[in-house]
Amino acid sequence: MKPTLLVLAAGMGSRYGGVKQLDRVGPSGETIIDYSLYDAIRAGFGKVVFIIRRDIERDFRDLFIDKLSGSIEVDYVFQELDALPQGYSVPPERTKPWGTCHALLMADGVVKEPFAVINADDYYGVEAFSAVHDFLTEDRNDSSHALIGYRLGNTLSDHGDVNRGVCTVNRDGLLDGISEVRKISKSGGAIAAPDHKGGSLTFTGDEVVSMNLWGFKPSVFDLFRRELELFLDNSIDDKEAEIDIPTSIDKYIKSGDVTVKVIPTDSRWFGVTYREDRPYVVETLREMVTRGLYPSRLF
Repeated sequence: MKPTLLVLAAGMGSRYGGVKQLDRVGPSGETIIDYSLYDAIRAGFGKVVFIIRRDIERDFRDLFIDKLSGSIEVDYVFQELDALPQGYSVPPERTKPWGTCHALLMADGVVKEPFAVINADDYYGVEAFSAVHDFLTEDRNDSSHALIGYRLGNTLSDHGDVNRGVCTVNRDGLLDGISEVRKISKSGGAIAAPDHKGGSLTFTGDEVVSMNLWGFKPSVFDLFRRELELFLDNSIDDKEAEIDIPTSIDKYIKSGDVTVKVIPTDSRWFGVTYREDRPYVVETLREMVTRGLYPSRLF
């Protein structure tokens, strides 16, 4: 059975100033998602499932459904605030989505095979999709999952700070832990982020970080469903609280319920975190087409 690609595309894009997942940055009007889809198809994925907001359903259908027909099976689900386990209801003041762990659970029941998870607005690189595909098709352990690990220095923006899951990897290549570090920025060759004590964390750029490209077995849905209920029990009235994939999986790594193989890549990430990132993305994609890495028109 071919693995599925799950695309997290329900983000609001507040820092970018629009629905950045739908911005056309390729030489023939492609979005960044198009390049991920193209790489996933040629790596051997058999299906793609988008997690979207209901208000952009028409845009997504117009952009992807007909275009991908005949290339890969396509489905989509909605991330909605009231999609909660039985017995829970949305507090009146809550407007913010519940987070990536909640988003992933929207695909429970639709995705029954091993699957990869990506963000819609990130470019991951050709080899990353091949590597996670190979893991998902070759590893038969239901409690064994994977993460594509990037060098921190290959994942920074020139136009503002970013949040990254900084990984601790053991000698067996397994993830020992992952910690969300916020507001990482580079300036004058230095890479730093504020810490919770008012000081500063410094980095070399060689640290392994997550860009949210995971390889999961379907058993992970049960774990994340359990985490969501615990989160709601403790934080449902906190209108800013979110439950994310790194925090959730980190708990089960430490408990020994799962293992996560870290698959390193030297690929350079890029994305449109800020609108000022757009010219670099456009030029980089144009150069990749010129070098023959991609055709001028993907679909």
